[in-house]
Amino acid sequence: MLKALGQALFSTGLKNPKFTAGEPKGQDYEIRTYHPARWVSTTLSGMHGDECTNTGFRRLFSYIQGNNQSKAKVEMTAPVTCRVVPGAGPACESQFTVSFYIPDDLQANPPEPSDQDVFLEDRKEFTAYVRTYGGFSNENMKREELLKLLESLKRDGVEFVDAPYYTAGYDSPFKLTNRRNEVWVLKKAEQQ
Repeated sequence: MLKALGQALFSTGLKNPKFTAGEPKGQDYEIRTYHPARWVSTTLSGMHGDECTNTGFRRLFSYIQGNNQSKAKVEMTAPVTCRVVPGAGPACESQFTVSFYIPDDLQANPPEPSDQDVFLEDRKEFTAYVRTYGGFSNENMKREELLKLLESLKRDGVEFVDAPYYTAGYDSPFKLTNRRNEVWVLKKAEQQ
């Protein structure tokens, strides 16, 4: 538990999903093709993304701490992703799917969740345009960085999917410097 807690608090030595970097088109984003992988996820609906992400994180952290069918501890990984399906309008709820990557050694046989709101997800290979930014991320920063990424993609004539999009965080709240956050927009014809 101390190892998992330490990793979650300080974001050191965390395993990441595998991807292949593509040829860059712009200076302000990168292209990544993520390999097929299993993730553990939970979906929430709400008006406030940060609240939903925090609730989802707590559910998934409980899973990796042993609240699963095997009562097995699972190593913390990064990033914590959030798939966002925006609501139909400004006063409508959006859907947020918060996910942890399943470590390589458990990809073939991860513990089944005990919580009915937590599920295992098989993500197929997908290509994403990724913009990285620092600081303590919040809803406004995510929205601003997403808009910057969309502007860059339009500038470069790149075809992309408007929704869903992803946010990704690599660091615990206790890491004060050199923080890493991302927004991901899927390449057209790669909708997931």
